[in-house]
Amino acid sequence: MKFSYEFSHLCGTVYTQGNILFTPDGNSLLSPVGNRITMFDLINNSSRTFAFESRKNVYAMAVSHDSRLLIAVDEDGHSLLVNLKKAIVLYRFNFKAPVRALRFSPDDRYIAATSGNKIQVWKAPGLKREFAPFVHHRTYSGHHGDVLSIEWSPDSKFFITSAKDLSVRLWSLNPYPKFTPYTFVGHRDVVVAAFFSEDGQTIYTISRDGGAYLWQHNYEDLDHEDSDSDEEDEEPVPIIARGVKWSTRRKHVFKMEFAKVDCAAFHAASNLLTVGFGNGTFGLYSLPDFQDIHTLSVTQHRLSSVAINSSGEWLALASQTLGQLLVWEWKSETYVIKQQGHYFDLNALAYSPDGRLLATGADDAKLKLWDTTSGFCYVTFNEHEAPITGVAFTSNGQAVVSCSLDGTVRAFDLNRYKNFRVLTTPNPVQFLSLALDTSGQIVCAGTLDPFHIYVWSLQTGRLTDVLSGHTAPVTSLAFSPSTTEELLLASASWDHTVRVWNVYQNKPYIEPLAHSSDVLAVAFRPDGKQVCSATLNGQLNLWNIADGEMVGQIDGQKDVAGGRHSADAVSAKNNTRSKHFTSVCYSADGTCVLAGGLSKYICIYEVASRQHMLLKKFQLTHNRSLEGVLDKLHSGDMTEAGSKRELNLDVDPIDAEVVQDNALVGAKRAVDPGARKKNLEIFSKAVLFSPTGRAWAAATTEGLLIYSLDETLTFDPFDLDEDITPETIQATLARHEFTKALLMSLHLNEENLIRLCLESVPKDSIILVAESLTDTYLKRLLTLLGKYLSESPHLEYYLTWSLALLNAHGPMLQAHSVEFLSTLRALQKSIVIHFNELSRVCNDNQYTLDYLRNLQQLKSTQTM
Repeated sequence: MKFSYEFSHLCGTVYTQGNILFTPDGNSLLSPVGNRITMFDLINNSSRTFAFESRKNVYAMAVSHDSRLLIAVDEDGHSLLVNLKKAIVLYRFNFKAPVRALRFSPDDRYIAATSGNKIQVWKAPGLKREFAPFVHHRTYSGHHGDVLSIEWSPDSKFFITSAKDLSVRLWSLNPYPKFTPYTFVGHRDVVVAAFFSEDGQTIYTISRDGGAYLWQHNYEDLDHEDSDSDEEDEEPVPIIARGVKWSTRRKHVFKMEFAKVDCAAFHAASNLLTVGFGNGTFGLYSLPDFQDIHTLSVTQHRLSSVAINSSGEWLALASQTLGQLLVWEWKSETYVIKQQGHYFDLNALAYSPDGRLLATGADDAKLKLWDTTSGFCYVTFNEHEAPITGVAFTSNGQAVVSCSLDGTVRAFDLNRYKNFRVLTTPNPVQFLSLALDTSGQIVCAGTLDPFHIYVWSLQTGRLTDVLSGHTAPVTSLAFSPSTTEELLLASASWDHTVRVWNVYQNKPYIEPLAHSSDVLAVAFRPDGKQVCSATLNGQLNLWNIADGEMVGQIDGQKDVAGGRHSADAVSAKNNTRSKHFTSVCYSADGTCVLAGGLSKYICIYEVASRQHMLLKKFQLTHNRSLEGVLDKLHSGDMTEAGSKRELNLDVDPIDAEVVQDNALVGAKRAVDPGARKKNLEIFSKAVLFSPTGRAWAAATTEGLLIYSLDETLTFDPFDLDEDITPETIQATLARHEFTKALLMSLHLNEENLIRLCLESVPKDSIILVAESLTDTYLKRLLTLLGKYLSESPHLEYYLTWSLALLNAHGPMLQAHSVEFLSTLRALQKSIVIHFNELSRVCNDNQYTLDYLRNLQQLKSTQTM
C-alpha cells in the first residue's frame, strides 16, 4: 500500500478574504482560500489549488503583466514570490507591516505596496536568480491614514493612492524638477479606489459614500516655453510632471438604497467601472459620463472584491461573508461560474462508487456535490433545515442520502436533482449517523435521543425496524461491505460499546464489544471480517467479527497531540485537552487505516501485521490564522488582558464599521454568519479513502482537503539488466517484437516508453500481446490504461487494450479482486467519464438529425 499522498485540491471553499484578480490573458481567476490560492480556469471549466501555503490567510495578491510572477501577502505582511506557471515558491519576503494593496507597474519593473500610511516601491525580481530579489527603491509618506489602494499610470512613471484620510495623492516614481506630489481633496468619506484613464490624463476617484469624481489637469496654464524646451530633450518630461494643477470636471453620486461602496474596479481600455456595494449589489458604469449599464443584486451580503478581465467582458465578484464567488458576462447577462462553499463546519463526506463525485454536508444545512476532476460544486440541495450529520451514496451512484438534526433522512436523485424520498420517525428525533447497505435498499440512522437505530426501505420509504440496545447517543454506523446472506451493521455509541447487528433477523450478531471510553467512530474492513473503532481516549481498536475478540490496539493519543490555543496558559505538551480520532476508514485493500479527529494531524496506520505501525502523519495546514496550529506561542501577542486574538485588537476600523452597518440596533448576538468564522480551531470531522485508492479526502475547518498519490512513475529496477535501455527498446520495436518491447519498457518503468510501446502495437495484434503478458506487471499496466483513457484522444484503441487485458487475465483478477480493486475502479472511473460525455454528444447529434430530417420532409411537402 502506497502512502506517499500529497496535497491535490481544496474544495468546499472558493473564497475567504482579500482581493480576487484575473490573469493577464483573462482566462483564469485567482481567488484566496485561507492561506492557499485557487486558480479557476474559466475556459476549460476546471480549478486548481496550489500546494504552497502562506503563514496566515492571504490578504493581497498581484500578478505580473507577463503572467510570470505572483506575489501573495498574508495578514501580517509576509509574502510569497511564486512562479505562476510552475506554482513554485521562489522567495519569501516580509514587508514588516500589513499590506492592503499591491500592484505591479505596467512594465513589470517595479512593485508598489502599502505599508500603513506609507507606500513602498520595490524593484521587481528579474529573470536571473538572485539571493535577494526584492530591491528597495523608495518609501513615500504623506498620508495621515492607512493607504487603501494603489494604481499605476499607463507609462509606469506615476502612481496614485487613496487612503483613510479622505484624500488621494499622486506620486512620481522618479523625481522631476517641477513636480511635487499632488493631493486631491474634496471627498467626505474614505476614498475606496482611484484610477487612471487609458491615456493617463484623467483620474477617477470613488469614495465609500458613493461619491465619484473626475479630475483633469489644466495643461493650458503651462508656460509654452517650458513645454517647447522639454520637447527638445531626449526623453520628454511627462505633462503631469510639469507642475500642472488638477481640478474637478465632473461629480457623480451612486445611489444604491443607502448602501455604501466597498470595492471598485476599472477597465481603462473600454472605460468600464464596476462598483460593489454593501447590500450585495454591483453596478457597471460607462465613464466618463457615469452612465449606468447594468445593476444586479447577486447576494444579500456585502461584496468584498471585484475584478474585470483583460477583454472587459467578464466581471468577477466575491463576498467574504458567505464565501461566494461569481463571474458574470455582462454582455450576454449570464454567469460563467457561480460558486459558493460551505460557510459553516463540514460534518460529513462520501465518495461516489466510481470516485468521481464527493458529497459534503455541513452545519449550514446544505448538501453539496463536488466534481473531483474539475473541483467545482455543480449542485446544492437546500431541503434540510438543520446541520447535516451523515452522507452516503447508493451502490449504483444514482442517488445520495443524507441525515440531519432536523429529524429527517432525505434521498436525492442525481439524474433529476430533486429530493424524491423523505424518511421520518413516529416521534421527533435528531440523527447523528447514517449508513447504507451494499444494495442501496436499506437505510439506517442513529439518533441522539432515544438512542435507537432506525431502519427504512429506501424503495418504499417505510420504517421497517427499530434496533434498540444502546444506552447513549449512536455516533457512527457502518454496514459490512461483504455480500453474504447475513447483513451486518456495526454501531458505535457513547455507552463505551460497539454492537454488531444482524439486520435481517433484528438481533445482535455477537456480544457487545466493550471499550474503556466513549466510542466515536467505527468502520468495517473491505472483506467484512474486521472492525476498527475509535474512542475518546485517542485509541484505535481492531476487533475480529467472527469471535468478537480484540486483535490489536493502537494508542494514537501521542500521534495526534500538538497544537496550542492562543488562550492556553500551558504548553501543548502538558495540555489536558483531549486529542482523539473522530473518524476512521480502511483503505481499499484493507491493509491501512486512515484516522482523523480533534487535531491538526491525520494519521495512516498499517494494520495488516501485528506491529500496527504509524506509516505517515499529515499536518492539515500551517495556517497561523487558525487555532491549534502552533505548538509554541509568541510572547509579543500576549497582553495583560490576554492574547490579542481573543481581544480582537487588530480589527480594522473600516471592517468594524461594515459589520456594525449590518447589525441590528441593541442586538447582542451577531446576525452576520461570518461572525462564526472567528478564531476557528483546525481539526477534521470526517476522513475517507477514495474507492480507487488513489486519493483520500478530509472534511476540515478550512474546507474539503483532497490528497492523492503522485501520478508520475518512479524508477523501479525490478528484473532490470544492462540490456534494457531506451535504445534497445526502440530497436526491438523496429523489429516488430511488440511483446518483448512492452515487457522491457515495463521493466524500465519509464512512462513515455511504455506509452510508445502500447501505441506501436497494431490493433489486430492487441489480443495476442495481452495474452502473452505476465501477471507481474498487470496492475501497473491497468493503472496506466486508466490514466491514458482520461487524457488520450485514442479512445477506441485504449478501450480495445482494456478489454483484451480483462478477457485474458479475468480469472487472475477475480482471484485477487481485493488487490486490484483500486486499479479497476480507477479504470472504471475513466470509462464512465467518457461514456457520459459520448452519451451527451450522441443525444445532441440525434436531436439535430431528427430536426434536419423533419425540416427536409417539411420542405418536400411544401414543394409538392
